[in-house]
Amino acid sequence: MSTDLSLPETTDADLSDADLRDVLAGPPDRPRVFTRCDLSGADLSGADLVDAAFHDCRLDGARLDRAVLEGAGFTGGSAAGAVFAHAECTDTRFERVDLANTRWQGALLTDTAFTGCRMTGAGLTSLRGIGYTFAHCNLMLARCKGITLRGRTLEGLRMDEADLASADLRDTVWADSRLRGANLVNARLAGADLRGADLGEPTLEQAGYLRGARVSPAQAGTILAALGITVVD
Repeated sequence: MSTDLSLPETTDADLSDADLRDVLAGPPDRPRVFTRCDLSGADLSGADLVDAAFHDCRLDGARLDRAVLEGAGFTGGSAAGAVFAHAECTDTRFERVDLANTRWQGALLTDTAFTGCRMTGAGLTSLRGIGYTFAHCNLMLARCKGITLRGRTLEGLRMDEADLASADLRDTVWADSRLRGANLVNARLAGADLRGADLGEPTLEQAGYLRGARVSPAQAGTILAALGITVVD
């Protein structure tokens, strides 16, 4: 076990609630690697973690606001409730990480990829950058107001009751995904292909927000039913 943070590799260390701002302020000779470390509640605000790797670590409630995470990778583990506000996350990878209730306001997410992550209740507003992607993630109840996903293929997303108000969803293609009860007020859906999304039974108001999107015949029947129109052969 190594707990000397002057070294690039740290394994099985208990760093919970530790203030790590000073020790991680400058870049090491090699990218830092954390394996099975407990960093829950730790303060990593503004830390220099370029190309760092986190394997099966706990970062629940950790502060990573304004941290530099360019090229970093998070694999497994949990960061539930962590704060990533205004973090620099260009080319960062999150794979199979519990990111429930995390906060990302103002984060730079250029080409950041989230794969197989639990992101229920995450705050994804006022994001900066382009090219970020989500695949096979649970974004139920996530706060995504104004998010830009134009032209993306969105596969395996669960966005039940997510707030997508004013989101740019133009030309998106949805596959094996769910949008039941999602807030789509003022969302832009022109050219969006929603045939692979479970829309549930939209209310009359919700159906109106789908203007410009493509849907399947079965979905169209459900939408027309919400408008009080019965389709007969």
